[in-house]
Formats: sequence, C-alpha cells, structure tokens
Amino acid sequence: MPGLHVVPADLDDPRVIALLEHHVATAQAETARGSAHALDLPALKAPGISAWAIWQGDDLMGLGALKWLSPDHGEVKSMHTAATARRRGVAAAMLTHLIATARAERFSRLSLETGSWAYFDGARALYARHGFVECAPFAGYVPDPHSVFMTLDLTAAG
Repeated sequence: MPGLHVVPADLDDPRVIALLEHHVATAQAETARGSAHALDLPALKAPGISAWAIWQGDDLMGLGALKWLSPDHGEVKSMHTAATARRRGVAAAMLTHLIATARAERFSRLSLETGSWAYFDGARALYARHGFVECAPFAGYVPDPHSVFMTLDLTAAG
C-alpha cells in the first residue's frame, strides 16, 4: 500500500486512543472471558513497551507494539488495523516493521498470543506467512483453548 508511514505512536493523540480502545473492546468481545490479552492505554505506556502507529497521510491505519520480555525475547502486542484499511497490506507493513525492530534490538525470538476463534483466522494466517509457528505458552501465559501462541526464530536468515 503506497504512502504508508510507521512512526512511534503518540499515545496522547485522540485518534490513536480511539483505535486502541476499539482494539481492546473488540478483543474482549471476540474472546472468551479471561482470555483477552490486549494491552490498554496505560499498559502501552509502561516501561519496556514501544508502540507504533501506521499512517497514510492523516489517516491512522493501524497500531502495533513490542514488549521486551528479556534481553533477547520480545512479544508482539496490540496489532490492530482500522476496519477501513483491512486487506490492504497495513498489518503486513506493521508486522514487517516490528520484526525489523526486534532484529535491530538483537532479539533471538519474537513471540505473540492471539485468539483461537474464527475472528482471528486472518491474524494467524498473517503471522504464519511471516514465519511464525505455533509454540507453547511463554512469559507467564498458561495453556488456554482460546489462545494460540506463536513464535519466530530471529536467528534464522531473513
């Protein structure tokens, strides 16, 4: 998608806040009670988390974040594409940015948790296309039939 720009997210921008609130509400609505792990605004402002926004001109197209789990392991958080921007390469562009950032930070592994329900089929397919494979729960997560855990080995070529 031409004209996309990924920049550090301004977590005080009302447009970013609105998209993030929509993301959290949707995750909670589309996942079993207790199985939604989307980060809200205060959580994204915590130390050890960096968030980015993807824009096309003045239009906010999506969000994504990285959480530092250890010096060599990171977690993809808060991936969300605006409904009007879906199926246009926005999520792929954000994920590519997050992977590149993780590599630059010298992570050896990048992991994520997403839902197991049909609503999350597209997200799981996107992650698989970028090399993520299913894995065991990590970083304090516990086995949950409503969650799918995935990881990417960043020590492999790419």
